[in-house]
Amino acid sequence: MRILALRFALTFLLLSIVRFLDAQIAADSLPADSTYRHSLSELVVTAQRQATPRFGTPEAIETTHENDIRSRQFRTAPEALSATAGVFVQKTNHGGGSPFLRGLTGNQTLLLVDGIRLSNATFRYGPNQYFNTLDVFSMGRIEVLRGGGSVQYGSDALGGAVQAFSRDAVFSEKPDWSGEVLLCGASQGMEKSARAGMQYASKRAAFLGGLTWRDFGDLIGGDTTGKQSPGGYKEFDFDLKGKIALSSPTTLTVAHQNVRQSHVPVFHKVQLEDFAVNEFDPQHRTLTYARLEHSMNRGVWQSLSVTASLQQSEEGRRSRKNGSPVLRYENDRVRSLGFIAQINNTFGQHWSASSGIETYNDLVNSARTDTDQNTGVSSEKRGLYPDGAAMTNIAAFTLHAFDFPEWHFSAGARWNSFIVDVEDEAIGSARLTPSALVSNAAVMRKLGAYSRLFVSVNTAFRAPNIDDLGTLGIVDFRFETPNYDLRPEHSVNCQIGYKLLKNRLQGEIYFYRNELRDLITRVKQDTQTMQGYPLYQKENVEQAYIQGVETAWTFTFACDWSAQGSLTYTYGQNMTQREPVRRIPPLFGRLALDYAPGTWLFGAEWLAAGKQDRLAKGDTEDNRIPKGGTPGWSVLNFHAGYEWRFLSLRLSGLNLFNEDYRTHGSGVNGYGRSVFATFAIQW
Repeated sequence: MRILALRFALTFLLLSIVRFLDAQIAADSLPADSTYRHSLSELVVTAQRQATPRFGTPEAIETTHENDIRSRQFRTAPEALSATAGVFVQKTNHGGGSPFLRGLTGNQTLLLVDGIRLSNATFRYGPNQYFNTLDVFSMGRIEVLRGGGSVQYGSDALGGAVQAFSRDAVFSEKPDWSGEVLLCGASQGMEKSARAGMQYASKRAAFLGGLTWRDFGDLIGGDTTGKQSPGGYKEFDFDLKGKIALSSPTTLTVAHQNVRQSHVPVFHKVQLEDFAVNEFDPQHRTLTYARLEHSMNRGVWQSLSVTASLQQSEEGRRSRKNGSPVLRYENDRVRSLGFIAQINNTFGQHWSASSGIETYNDLVNSARTDTDQNTGVSSEKRGLYPDGAAMTNIAAFTLHAFDFPEWHFSAGARWNSFIVDVEDEAIGSARLTPSALVSNAAVMRKLGAYSRLFVSVNTAFRAPNIDDLGTLGIVDFRFETPNYDLRPEHSVNCQIGYKLLKNRLQGEIYFYRNELRDLITRVKQDTQTMQGYPLYQKENVEQAYIQGVETAWTFTFACDWSAQGSLTYTYGQNMTQREPVRRIPPLFGRLALDYAPGTWLFGAEWLAAGKQDRLAKGDTEDNRIPKGGTPGWSVLNFHAGYEWRFLSLRLSGLNLFNEDYRTHGSGVNGYGRSVFATFAIQW
């Protein structure tokens, strides 16, 4: 009853604020030089796989731009999502970061880069660090689609999809060279970073590239926490992207990304689980792709694109227990080949469509070596996954939009089939061929020129992957054995949304409920243990639901002043276990005020999260979550910047009151009082 009352009060308060602000808005438009950059009218790609206005898209989708990343000096790609409405970012370690969308993360949230799946066959349940293998300095923008994505991009989007877009190479009428040198630092040695980039543009060719070097020190927490060691690591990245106009309607884009992180410690393992050493080394990802785009504009045929990609990831894990001479080194490599063909059509004035096929093939190589440091003797053992396991993903999709003066309709469907081959001497061989058919539909009512009301339904699935089928070894605080009899997970996400874009005020509010079934979960095998850890196996045994409300608003007072606010409430219940869904974020939100007179920029933000003591049994067993739950917290940050000709300076003061706090489910506490600075030269 108290929860229902809270929801009602929250809804009433938000709607009252909207009505009050809307009544105060002048009828005239914003000044042309307004610093109000984030408009719902901007174009987004992730919802329909082609550029559509965010205001007219019947989905909950948010964006973070390069300017936001630079001005607020986000350290990593996961941290760049921390100010995005509806996104909760958990950090197992200083070198990680896992976004939660509508209460789900890990292999239940799809990650993409430039339209290509970052999520692969070894993504595990629960938080992971893989979004941190994107160089934040190379990004142009990030789009977050909450509650959808499976019809558009396939398996794993039970909670939604996060897509990062690298900076684009843009043609120019006249040949032009430009470049950038960027230096970043943080107090108490928490960061030393350097970025150098070059860009060329002409009428028929354009390219850009850059090198990034980073040295992160241990994370310094607030108040009494102090230095959280070990936590620091080193990183070296480079990226290249080139675009050639083969003819007036045809362009070829070729890109390469390389991110390598070394000696990335897992802090809570050392502090709480009696490890002398526990680290990722290396954490390495490369992506190479070629994309051919052809604009036809002939009858119903508008454009065609074909993408071929090669993505390779390597994760090394080095660990040794206190008092043990055995140093364990595990190494997992995933080679992912991808092919995507998409065609965009326009059938008359009101009907547009995007259809295509795509396929991915993941090959997993996994090994383990145990070395006795007293004798120097090494022994080869079975890795975390069966060596040589493979997963093939084949799909066809079609997305349609119907736009009329007062109504907008959209619908889509995807058929997906998988072939999973696992061969292992220790536990046998298996071939699984799961498949899924998912669809979505939405109806939007245009309430005049300024507001939209919509209802949407998205079905989604997650196919069992090689991590589900072949894991054998220690994962987090448990020992896991494989299960070859698994089926896909499924979900149905229903939401009601409202969007307002009227002169100085823009806002969104969404109410949703996500029904989840056939959930693959780790099941404890009675009282059995292995190597001192409780024994678990994955099974399709659970059903659950997650529901909540998300809202975000921006109000521009004048050409120099703007205020933003967002609030997210999530409630999850595991109906099978009759307990809360694991790792559900607490109530969290953000308030910010920006002032940008001329070449100056000033901003203050207040970030807050409530206490989360509504815990599942697995939460109470997780040593990253304090006994009794994660306490609530709030922090105040300040940002300033100045630009003069080719020079720019950014300065941020984080956690000004030096509060000790931890994001729910994280393995490290957040930043204490600290200063971050960035100096850049552009020409």
